[in-house]
This record gives sequence, structure tokens and C-alpha cells, in this order.
Amino acid sequence: MEVIPAIDLRGGRCVRLHQGDFDRETVFSDDPVAMALRWQEQRGPRLHVVDLDGAATGEPAHLEVISAIVAVLDIPVQVGGGIRSAATARAWLEAGVERVVIGTAAVRDPGMVREVCLEHGSERVVVSIDARNGMVALQGWTEASEVSVLELAHRMAELGVQRLLYTDIARDGMLTGPDTDTNAQLVRETGMAVLASGGVSSVEDIRQLAATGAEGVIVGRALYTGAVSLPEAIAATAGAAG
Repeated sequence: MEVIPAIDLRGGRCVRLHQGDFDRETVFSDDPVAMALRWQEQRGPRLHVVDLDGAATGEPAHLEVISAIVAVLDIPVQVGGGIRSAATARAWLEAGVERVVIGTAAVRDPGMVREVCLEHGSERVVVSIDARNGMVALQGWTEASEVSVLELAHRMAELGVQRLLYTDIARDGMLTGPDTDTNAQLVRETGMAVLASGGVSSVEDIRQLAATGAEGVIVGRALYTGAVSLPEAIAATAGAAG
């Protein structure tokens, strides 16, 4: 199981939000490139980067910063936030990003997801399922939909998507523990690779997610506050299912 550090970008800085609320922001660094290098030095297997401004507007807002991160790292980078067209996905992949993470467009434009999978390969696509009370949220978590988590997962499987990122918004940035039940259900009922996100507060939380069969866990606030040590978490999950 991979323990994947996260960098969330807003206004060029590394931040974390509480439950995706743009009015509840904590700034952890003014130097995203240095932070990316820090996680690489601590043996992070890959880096998860979110363009929060892009997620809110639907247009990439941190192309220069993220390109600089990709250029200095040896580990692969996956990027999400505002990727709502095949052209945007292509631009990120051509900039050296290994995977694009697609959220809102998976609900509103599933044909775009299929197009990106066909053009670049399903292994370079992650569909992000961000949920509030079991229902998928859109537009940087600012809008509700009437699509359930499992409904969207099955739709994406039919399009050839191989990998999901599931986030329980109520837990995100709150250090209250992850939603192991839904992660286990997604692994069990879809047969897809699942990345878990939201609520991780300890190495024990990460062990519990490993037990669900999740391929990886994305950790943000717990790393920045020191609640979780990346090297310790990686050691604790070495050889875990995923």
C-alpha cells in the first residue's frame, strides 16, 4: 500500500482546508517546491497535488508551480483540480504529470473521461469521487449532485477507468479518522484500485485503510501537523495489500 503525501495549492501556497471550506484555510508553506522535495526526501512513493483554485474555477491556476515541482522531483506526480476537458488533461500529461485526477467532469462529462482514457491510457487517469453524506460533490466540493458514490464508481468502471480516489468531505482536514467502510465497499464491489483520502490522523488509521485492500492513502494535514510521520507510515504499511 502506498502512503502518498499531498500538496494542496491555493494562491501559490501549500494550504489545507477544513472539510473543503475555502473560508477555513491553514497555510503550511509559501514554498511548494521545497515542500515537494521534503516529501520526496522522506521516501514518498509519489506526490498528490491539488490545484484548489483550479477546482473552484474550472481552469488550471498553478501550471507554473506544478511544472516546477514535476521538474525537480524524481518520483511521479498526480494532479487534480479543475481538469474538465481533454485538452487540460493533455496539457498536464505533456507537462510531465504521471496521472490526472478528474472529479467534476466524471459526472458532468463522462465522455471526456473516456476520451482521456483512450488517448493516454487508463493507467494515467484517476477519477476522484468526493462525497458528502454518500452523494458526490462537484465544483471543488461547492455543489451537490444526486449521484451516489457507488453509482459513479460503476459508471466509471464501464468507461474503462481503473483507479478511483475516494474522499469523505466531512472528514477531510479534520483528523477524525477515515471512512474505512466505504473504502472497503468500493474495493469489494468495483474491483478497481482505490486510493483513500480524508480524515487520516494516525499510523493506525493508515493500517486500517491498508486492511480494506485500498491501493494507497493520501495524507495531508496529519503530515503537516506531525501527527503522522511519513517514514513511519511507510514502514508500517510495507507489504500491505493494495
